[in-house]
Amino acid sequence: QLVESGGGLVQPGESLRLSCTASGETLDYYAIGWFRQAPGKEREGVSCITSGDYSTSYKDSVKGRFTISRDNAQSTMWLQMNNLSPDDTAVYYCGASQLPGFEEHEYDFWGQGTQVTVSS
Repeated sequence: QLVESGGGLVQPGESLRLSCTASGETLDYYAIGWFRQAPGKEREGVSCITSGDYSTSYKDSVKGRFTISRDNAQSTMWLQMNNLSPDDTAVYYCGASQLPGFEEHEYDFWGQGTQVTVSS
């Protein structure tokens, strides 16, 4: 089971740090991905981190602003989001996959999502 937290309402230019905590399942050998779904849009991959060498990948629009990280000892993963814009408004989900990437069908576990709203 994955549980996200850290969402909220912020103004443009501000930051948020999302957390994704695993329980009941060790995710040491899973890649972790962050996805988001804005109103009226399909869910899209935002960032992913592998299980082995902790390689990271990002959606172009968040490169340089978002940072993904993980600590297997704490069974926790994070998404640091800086310089947020209204376009980042969405429900953010974390997921666990045995294969890194943004193919949703490859993901075995999902969290329930956390709302991020960026508005002035």
